[in-house]
Amino acid sequence: MSTEPFDAVDVIAAKRDGHRLEDAQIDWVIDAYTRGVVADEQMSALAMAVFLNGMDRAEIKRWTDAMIASGERMDFSSLPRPTADKHSTGGVGDKITLPLAPLVAVFDVAVPQLSGRGLGHTGGTLDKMESIPGWEATMSNERIMQILGTGAGAVICAAGSGLAPADRKLYALRDTT
Repeated sequence: MSTEPFDAVDVIAAKRDGHRLEDAQIDWVIDAYTRGVVADEQMSALAMAVFLNGMDRAEIKRWTDAMIASGERMDFSSLPRPTADKHSTGGVGDKITLPLAPLVAVFDVAVPQLSGRGLGHTGGTLDKMESIPGWEATMSNERIMQILGTGAGAVICAAGSGLAPADRKLYALRDTT
């Protein structure tokens, strides 16, 4: 007998049938997916149900909060300047991060640009950056903070393994489905 408070099939069916997901269901499905209790196939079915039936604002907020809560968080409040970030939904030829991060940093704004790899046929920001000899995609949270605290002001890198692991899993799932 399972000790899980919900069953993935029931959560999928609820959204498939047009019902609003309860906060506890959303919290559980994100956590359970991150832990490997909810299979990729089940999360794919839930994603399709969400795509077809949508989510209300409260569901979207709760989903976002659950994604954030799936891992570590970085606190930029100790930096001596404001922070800004740009995140793309993707697209063919999306190259704006490359000039935008340093451009914004010139105006004394810290830019912790956590970027991703390409989906399908497009090259992601990290893929583009890796064409620069010596550039490293992975760095610790401490190193990111160190760089942002200096005059450099902008960092373009991959999110560390502890930052929002649910997002990493869903991003990879999006690439395969």
